[in-house]
Amino acid sequence: MAGETELKPSEKQVQPLPLTRREAMLQLLRVGGVAVGAAGAAAWLSEHSFRPVPAQAELARRDHRISSDAQWPHLTVVQGGEPRALVQRALEDLGGIRRFVSRQDVVVIKPNIAWDRTPEQAANTNPEVVAEVVRQCWQAGAKRVIVTDVSCNEPRRCFQRSGIQAAARAEGAEVILPDPELYREVDLGGVILKSWPVFTPFLEADRIFNLPIAKHHGLVGVTLGMKNWYGILGGERNRLHQQIHQSLVDLAAFMLPTVTLMDCYRILLRNGPTGGNLEDVATKKTMVAGTDPVAIDAYVAKAWWNLDPEHLPYLQMAAARGLGTVDFDKLPVKISQLG
Repeated sequence: MAGETELKPSEKQVQPLPLTRREAMLQLLRVGGVAVGAAGAAAWLSEHSFRPVPAQAELARRDHRISSDAQWPHLTVVQGGEPRALVQRALEDLGGIRRFVSRQDVVVIKPNIAWDRTPEQAANTNPEVVAEVVRQCWQAGAKRVIVTDVSCNEPRRCFQRSGIQAAARAEGAEVILPDPELYREVDLGGVILKSWPVFTPFLEADRIFNLPIAKHHGLVGVTLGMKNWYGILGGERNRLHQQIHQSLVDLAAFMLPTVTLMDCYRILLRNGPTGGNLEDVATKKTMVAGTDPVAIDAYVAKAWWNLDPEHLPYLQMAAARGLGTVDFDKLPVKISQLG
């Protein structure tokens, strides 16, 4: 047409290919809360998704899952806020605390309190994350709210130095330290995990909230939500490392949480799971939460450690066992950006 100049092929701008849904989700985490990138990915995704030990061990699989509801996402990612705000928004995006806790429920909250470390060292769950979950459970009318873990280092030091004991008690939680009298022999019904001592509070809960922290792990590659279940066991847990992937799946099949809230406010990128060096810590100000524990582990492992399920056999095994999906990009997802 008159007045128009046709560009030569070499002068034409090449339009970038649109991001796939999976790429958009991963980019969201990798930018670490950059508002522009997160907002763009969020818009794309919103258009495309949403006592005494008995003589014989009891068979006692604990399934605390809630019914699926099409109006709520299976996975939510919240970025850009402080720990309490991240928890609040994550629970709101998943349908609110009353979707997970009913009046008179006994709720057990399972953070990672394994190590004698401070919150800044990112070896344990952020204490403010724990405190806010406690507050939310009381708000929903819980009868009891218990915070507990079976520590690797000396428990009193771990509970105190992590800041979790003080933060949880300040919100009225019952904090229970490991006690030799409070284990019960249970048949876990696993492929390799058979009879094993389990800390009693985890056997008596109506609801269980899994609150892991995202960390590197020297043996597995990462320690995330499913690895956090090691902290329900007594006995010689180091024996489990001989067949660690199968033991992780056996535990995950035994203890099915109501919801998982993955603390990614700070993550331990290297030298996990104990850490200690602040240079190994990255501040991400992120919460990844949901009702599919396999998808949550798969998403975080890929986004920050570039680990696919084939590098993490426990994820493939868990998916094959029907515990969730490694295809996180196929789930209904909600993305939120704070601030």
